[in-house]
This record gives sequence, structure tokens and C-alpha cells, in this order.
Amino acid sequence: MQAAADTAAVAPAPAPRRATRTSRVKMMRQYDLVDRVRAYNPDTDEDLLNRAYVYAMMAHGEQKRASGDPYFSHPLEVAAILTDLKLDDATIVAALLHDTIEDTESTRAEIDQLFGPEIGALVEGLTKLKRLELVSREAKQAENLRKLLLAISDDVRVLLVKLADRLHNMRTMEFMPPASRRRIAEETLDIYAPLAGRMGMQEMREELEDLSFRILDPEAHAVVTQRLDALAERNRNLIGEIEAQLVASLKKNGISAIVKGRRKQPFSIWVKMERKSVGFEQLSDIFGFRVILNSVAECYRALGIVHTNWPVVPGRFKDYISTPKQNDYRSIHTTVIGPGNQRVELQIRTEEMDRVNEYGIAAHAFYKDGVGSPTERLKRESNAFAWLRHTVEVLSESANPEEFLEHTKMELFHDQVFCFTPKGKLIALPRYANVIDFAYAVHTDVGNSAVGCKINGKFAPLSTELQNGDEVVVLTSKAQSAPPSAWESLAVTGKAKAAIRRATRAAVRDQYAGLGRRIVERLFMRAKIAYADDKLKGALPRLARASIEDVMAAVGRGEMKASDVARAMYPDYKEEARQNVIKGAAAKAKTVEASPKSPAIPIRGINSDLPVKFAPNGGAVPGDRIVGIVTKGEGITIYPIQSLALKDFEEEPERWIDVRWDIDEAAPRRFPARLAVQNVNEPGSLAQVAGVIAEHDGNIDNIHMSRRSPDFTDLTIDLEVYDLKHLNGIISQLRAKAVVASVERVNG
Repeated sequence: MQAAADTAAVAPAPAPRRATRTSRVKMMRQYDLVDRVRAYNPDTDEDLLNRAYVYAMMAHGEQKRASGDPYFSHPLEVAAILTDLKLDDATIVAALLHDTIEDTESTRAEIDQLFGPEIGALVEGLTKLKRLELVSREAKQAENLRKLLLAISDDVRVLLVKLADRLHNMRTMEFMPPASRRRIAEETLDIYAPLAGRMGMQEMREELEDLSFRILDPEAHAVVTQRLDALAERNRNLIGEIEAQLVASLKKNGISAIVKGRRKQPFSIWVKMERKSVGFEQLSDIFGFRVILNSVAECYRALGIVHTNWPVVPGRFKDYISTPKQNDYRSIHTTVIGPGNQRVELQIRTEEMDRVNEYGIAAHAFYKDGVGSPTERLKRESNAFAWLRHTVEVLSESANPEEFLEHTKMELFHDQVFCFTPKGKLIALPRYANVIDFAYAVHTDVGNSAVGCKINGKFAPLSTELQNGDEVVVLTSKAQSAPPSAWESLAVTGKAKAAIRRATRAAVRDQYAGLGRRIVERLFMRAKIAYADDKLKGALPRLARASIEDVMAAVGRGEMKASDVARAMYPDYKEEARQNVIKGAAAKAKTVEASPKSPAIPIRGINSDLPVKFAPNGGAVPGDRIVGIVTKGEGITIYPIQSLALKDFEEEPERWIDVRWDIDEAAPRRFPARLAVQNVNEPGSLAQVAGVIAEHDGNIDNIHMSRRSPDFTDLTIDLEVYDLKHLNGIISQLRAKAVVASVERVNG
């Protein structure tokens, strides 16, 4: 740890100023802080702590909190919380300074100069985004979370200071306006409490949850707390009896144990009541007991003794020692029928496990000598840190801040399931995850090429929700290079969703690039000039594109004209006569159906990965002679060759492309068409028209009616049919009706 050598740069502490209102806290003195750190770290740098104390107090000066207390009392209390976690000097100093860059005249350069770059980096990592112009509070919250997680990935101590900062703010929330209290409590419950849990810091998570619950639903908090107190009073003797019996039973078998009775927190009880729709009286695990032993071997011996003496409740056994949770939690959980026929939940663990289970990543003694930085040691020692690194990876794959926030919340809240690959590798996933999530957790390429799966030896859909202990075999195919875009809505994990979006974007880009290449090559062939990728590569700077694929994708999306590519490669290139180009395109479109070897682009309707849509005024159906128009940012619009709208594109020949129908007869699909019907005004006439369409398996999308005279109504009907033959059959049947004066197909 680096500190500034020149202690004279910091002036002595000024005389305390009188607050405008009575101070509500008694601030810790310099020597009190030093004593708290020295109690667990005899080698602490007292000079560093003293200089940081004085500097922070002077920097905040006369700033006040909402309570009227000196603002410096806040960073001081944050530091005190971290001394309870026995953290190193740099973390304590960062806590003292954590608001200086944000709220005072201090700068990162000054912090680096006085306290060293290590502490400077910690303080900067804690500084919130300032003057951020975002459209919503959710977006700002997401961006702050992004910065926090990125800072944590560099040094995990940033998280510890941030959690302590939030904890002290929650403890003093009564001085804030009600709206602010609620907003901060919601954010704490959404982000910080689950994040503390993910990092294994259960004690801090529970306090954050309880403080938030007290603000967000004070009535429910009061009721649950009252019921808990009453239940504890009634069962006081029973709890003591259970503790004594456990200690005696284990001692009889040569095992020395510490047994602690513990009741669940109000928030966790409330959540369980809400989730399972049960009353307070129906909960059977309000009280639990921790059995703390000296070794792992004693844990399993104690489990055998407990199961021998008391009946086991089926389905209530979990071994987190052999299979730890992702946040490093290790313990054996079992529920037995104890004295008085009471259900008793036992958590059997060693003393070291108990410390890690309570304090998580903070349980790693940063102040002790070790190889590498605290974050480097955590990478080696902590499974919880692996989740954090994975979450940071998702940062670069999220399309927008709100999307990242949504996925991070989802992974924070969900409990976990543990599944296995055929080779026995453990894969931890959020609860409710399915095989798609599993496949992407194994490897992105496995997810992208997944086509099926076996769960515990049986074939199952990829959307199957996984359970603890499932062995999953993912079946892949080289023929599938990109997953269906619909998988994104099925996936649960942020990693899977991000990978699917990325693969889908790449597939669509490849489609556009393929389309653009065909358009460019057709123009070059028509102009009788040579095309070569090498020549285009030399022209990339003139087109302001980084690669040939970027150029082709831009042409395919309609963002660049094929003639621009030709001019970049051949500066003397001149466009052909436009009308000749248009006539040639139309002629080719008329003959494309008869030529199975035509270079025209096949279409599969509106569900293609390459965006394809139909003419807005009249559509197109199989059997029509068609032409495609490239629309910037929208893909290809399909028009019947007789459409009057094609006149609008006569001046833009590069946008015309040859297309043909590619219909799967085994899977019939409907296509859009429009009819103009002149109907006689009499009761039931509209029903007769609709009846004809329904009887002949047509589907009406929309009907527009306008009265042209007392005797006739004009109907514009948008419908869906299978092909031109189907459409003509409906038109013939409508013309045969007495209530129909005329019917014509619309080709706008």
C-alpha cells in the first residue's frame, strides 16, 4: 500500500464548529478509529489513518447531513462498519474519503498525491456518475450499477465500501423526505441487498432487507415482528431445551459443539408467506439452529448422530459442503422432528464456514500478508467473485442500460440450481433456468448450435426448466450456426440472452451482406465491368467502411447504393440509362418464376431472418409476378409487378432486386391482399361478404367502410390468402352474390 511521504501537506484538525442544530451523533475520535483497526491488525499504519481522518474532516468542512449532523460523521460511520469486518488500512481510508471527489473540491490527483494511487483508485471507483443526462431514473440507476460493477472488477474492496455506505444511509433514513426514503429503499431491496447476498455477506444483506422492509411496508414489518417476538417468548424454554439436547447428544459421542438458536428475519418470513400463500402459523422453520464444529469430518459425524436420534423430514436435506453455493456458502442443512414434535432446522458447519457464510468476501483477511492484490487473491479463493466477473462480461453485450439492469436484477434475485455435464462438471444457474441457459453456460458455441437435449438420459425440449442434480446432455448440429431469435424470450440468464442477441444480429448482418453482394455483383455484370474483392478492399477508405462485409451489409440495408461502390472502385464509372435499367429489372422479374436456376433472391414471407415485408397498399401473394425494393433500415418490400407504387422508384434503379417465391407446400402460409368491394345497402349484406371469405378459408385482417350513396357502400377489405388461385376463387364467389355490385383486387 502506497501513501504520501509528506505528512505536512495535511493541516492539523481545526477546532470543531458548532452545528446550527443539536448533533444527533457522537463522532468517533481519531484514536478510537485507530484502536478499532489495531484490535485486529497490530501492524496498521496509524499515520495513514490519522492523515485520512483529518483530510476528510477538513474537506467536508461545514457540510451537513439531512439530520443536521456534520457530514463527516457519515464517512466516519462507514469506516466503523468496515472495521467490524476487519478490513485492511486502504479500505478504511477509502471509506473515510469516499465522498470527497464527489462532494468536495478534492480531486483524484490530490488523493493520489497524498494517499497513493491505490487509495485514489478506490475512491474514484466509488464516485457516482455526475451530470448524467439519461431519460429515466431506471437508466441512471443502471449506469451507476454498471460503473460500480466495473470498479469492483478492478478492486473488490470498492463493493465493501459501497455496501457499508448504503447500510449507514439506510440506518439514518428517517431524516429524508418520504419520497426519497421510498426510492432509496426500493433500490436497496432491488440491487444492494441481493448483491450483498451474492457476495456471501448474509448479515449485511439481512440488515439491508430489514431496513428496506421497514420503510416500504411498515405495517407488515410491525405485524411480523410482533408475531415473532410473541412466538419467541412462548418458545423460550423449548429453544433452550433443543440447544441443550443437541450439545449433550454430540458430547456423548465425543464431539464438542457450539449450538446457536436463531430466528428468521421479518423480511424473509414475509417473502415466504407471500410466495407460498401461507399464514404465519403455517410456517415451520421460523427458528433454526446452527451447530458449529471443528472440522468437516465432525460435520458429517454430527449429521449421522442427529439423524439417528430424531426423525428426518423428507426432502429437507441439502449438502452445501460438498457442493458449495456460488457465493461460497458452505453448510449442511437438515430438518428433523425434535422435542415436543417440533420441526427443527439445523445448519451444520465449521467455525471457518460460519465466518465466511456471515461475512462472505469480507471474511478474507485482506490485512494479512498474501501474494498479489486482494482482488487477485479473491480470484483464486472466492467462487462469489466468479459470478461478479461473469456479470461484468455481460456489460459489453447489453444493448442498453435498462436491459443490463433487468438481467442483473434477475440474476441477483434468483436462487440457484446445480446441474452437471456428462463429465461431471458442475454448472450453477439461477432458479427457473432451462437447457438453453445451461448450453450457453457451458460455452457460447454450444448454445448457438444446440438443437436438442437429454436430461437424466431422457430426451426433453430445450425450454425444459432444470432441477437440482439434473445431468444435461446438449445435442448440437454444425448445420445450425445461429440460434432462433425466439430463444431470447425463453432464456433466463443474462449471458444466454446476450449471446442470442449477438448471434441474431450477426446472422441478420450476414443476410444483409449476402443481399448487398448480389446487388453489387448484378450491377457490375450489367455494366460489364470486373468486380474483385481485392479491388474493393483498396476502395474502402473512400466508402468510409472498415471491411468488405461492412460495405455489402450497408448496400443490403439500403444505406449505400451499389453505384457508389462502383464509383469508388472505378472513378470513371457512369450509370446506365435509368429507364433501361428499370425495364430490364421488370422484364427479369416477369420471367423469374419460370427459371428455377434464376439468380433471383428467394423469399419466405414476413418471418424470414432478413426483414421482408409486403406492399402496404395491396400486398402480394404467391402466383403474382413480383419485384423487391430495398428500403433503408427496413429490408426488402415486395410488390406485384403491376403495382402502381413502383413508379415512385423509377429514379432509383439500384433499389430494384429480383426476387422469387420460395414456398414450402408442406407448411402453407397466408399472404396479404386487398379487395375493393361495392356492396348493396341492405340488412345482412356485410355478413354475406364476410361469410363468403370465411367459407373459403380466407382471413379478414381489417375492413374499412364508406357510404358513397344511399344505396351502396364501398368496402376496403384487407385479407390473407394462400396464393393467387385462392384469392381469385374468393373474388369469383363474391361476384356471384346479389348484394355485391362489384369487386376488384387493389394493387396500390
